[in-house]
Amino acid sequence: MQKITTFLTFNDQAEEAAQLYTSLFKNSKITSISHYGEGAPAPAGSVMSVTFQLDGQEFSALNGGSYFKFAEGISLFVNCETQEEVDRYWEKLSEGGEKGPCGWLKDKFGVSWQIVPSKLGQFLGDKDPEKAKRVMQAMLKMNKLDIPTLERAYEGA
Repeated sequence: MQKITTFLTFNDQAEEAAQLYTSLFKNSKITSISHYGEGAPAPAGSVMSVTFQLDGQEFSALNGGSYFKFAEGISLFVNCETQEEVDRYWEKLSEGGEKGPCGWLKDKFGVSWQIVPSKLGQFLGDKDPEKAKRVMQAMLKMNKLDIPTLERAYEGA
């Protein structure tokens, strides 16, 4: 068991969210589902919590009611090696949600995600401040991040 687990609290969509997320990432699965019993703050038999893994990392989700809301102050950051990966996660996770700037999106449950090419950190951290500046300026004009455009900015093309 990992020492620190991300815990997500949904209104009543924990199982639906876990099913979507595990369908998108390799090496992912739902590992357990528990249900509310009699006298609980939700109907007996309804899903209380779901434990799942995304690419081997454990997450827990709770159906805690409408009191809990997600905020952009925390997001799930997805490192992508290819544009195909960026495109796939961007389209699937933003479906029914909101597409934002600079690789950020909210899924239909309100969870914030960053869909980011792994090269971006290298480009933005380059010792040549002009290269980093060009990449930053290109990124700021994007919603979904585009690796070829970022590469051209990095190279000064």
